[in-house]
Amino acid sequence: MCEKCNQTSRRQFLAGTAGIAAAGLVGWSSTAPAIAKTAATSLKPDEALAKLKEGNAKYVAAPELCEIDLGKRREEVAKGQAPWATILTCADSRVPPELLFGGLNLGELFVCRNAGNMADTATMGTIEYGAEHLGSPLIVVLGHERCGAVAAACEVAEKGTKLPGSIGPMVDAILPAAKAMMGKEGDFVANAVRESAKMTAEKIGSQSEIVSHLVKEGKVKIVYATYDLDTGVVEFIG
Repeated sequence: MCEKCNQTSRRQFLAGTAGIAAAGLVGWSSTAPAIAKTAATSLKPDEALAKLKEGNAKYVAAPELCEIDLGKRREEVAKGQAPWATILTCADSRVPPELLFGGLNLGELFVCRNAGNMADTATMGTIEYGAEHLGSPLIVVLGHERCGAVAAACEVAEKGTKLPGSIGPMVDAILPAAKAMMGKEGDFVANAVRESAKMTAEKIGSQSEIVSHLVKEGKVKIVYATYDLDTGVVEFIG
């Protein structure tokens, strides 16, 4: 741990993390003035992508979370937000986007998370909100190594396993990717992770009129990637 981290008090840390929830709630306020006070990021889609790649390289080379002034930043973003990238990734506890892209602060990423990083109705609406209302220029669908949801879909596709509760319907959305990768060379689950991320990225671009319009105008870019749990590397595939 770096020297700055050693000097950070527990009290400062708790005060800062408490503000994360507050900042997120303010971002969803329906009051127009709160949104209008913050100009959208000036970053272009490719600049945002380069910034994510640089952040991941930093995380892989020197994975230390140095002190960031959460209190000051909380004040800065309390009345509005201008995230420069939207990340749709898995709910897996080992895949926190702000950390694996270099230790980012409040207000930088607009994050959607669910098991298997699927673009269901709520998630699609969230992504559209980020692109249209907040001006986020980049959308990243991020799958990850050894994803449990994808592994479950592979088992259903291969063995016809019946899953309990709402897990079954949730996994159904991943089944097309799993079935497409059955019998392919390489690791079944790893292949399905990549294929699922690809299909989800394509779904966002084709089924969302809001996003597709912004893509055609060159204001938004959609890419997909995978995260390696062992090395920490994010591989941007398409």
